Amino acid sequence: MKKRLVMHLGLVLLALGHASVAVAAMEDARAIVERANVASYYAGDDGRSAARMLIEDGNGNRQQRQFTLLRKDVSDGGDQRYLVVFSRPADIRGTVFRVEKHVGADDDRWLYLPALDLVKRIAAGDKRTSFVGSHFFYEDISGRGLDEDNHRLVETTDAHYIIESTPKAPDEVAFARYRTWIDRESFLPMKTEYQRESGEVYRRMEVTRVETIDGYPTGTEVRMSDLDSGGYTITQFRFSQYDVGLPDDIFSERSLRNPPRRWLRRSE
Repeated sequence: MKKRLVMHLGLVLLALGHASVAVAAMEDARAIVERANVASYYAGDDGRSAARMLIEDGNGNRQQRQFTLLRKDVSDGGDQRYLVVFSRPADIRGTVFRVEKHVGADDDRWLYLPALDLVKRIAAGDKRTSFVGSHFFYEDISGRGLDEDNHRLVETTDAHYIIESTPKAPDEVAFARYRTWIDRESFLPMKTEYQRESGEVYRRMEVTRVETIDGYPTGTEVRMSDLDSGGYTITQFRFSQYDVGLPDDIFSERSLRNPPRRWLRRSE
């Protein structure tokens, strides 16, 4: 009887030990994801970048998009404001995308369509639809909320932390889980693979070029692939700058129809 009691106690302690390790891994994962989020979306107090999207569908048809992205932090790791103004091609020139990012709540997103002179509110349920015909989603531009998923550290390699994230509201998204490879030095997410319940990877994001700009490691080329169709979009960021002193009032409803031209020009 005493021997059985000792064995039972040992099993309990072993289980508690495994549980403690699991909790620690979860806590480590959260800290890693928070640092990766800051590295990826919060470099400097604000930022400006010219960007070009190269879009190719599964049949080999190609399109291009060119735009300027302005971003300002309300607080580091917290709320943010975004303004994306398209300049090419001609049929979408003047299209403007505006985001008020709220940590812990749904973001507010608007799209101005100049051909219709229409401001369209993007509903929370539409955030995982195509961003202006590309393979990126609206959510990819300003980031997914950290609290929308549970995060687990599944592996640490010489170069990366590998985090598996599962949605807390699985009925609201198409993926069952996703894995992110986070660089251990820069904390930039270098690759993300979205999986179905079966484990099949159907969507992949890869950072294919990194440069240090104003002291911040920055992904300057990103590829998003749709593995079902074979299509992909490559976004190249150029002339990026941080801490440029963007004023609050340019991130307003007025800027949808009248973008701040001064801040869209590249500084020499």
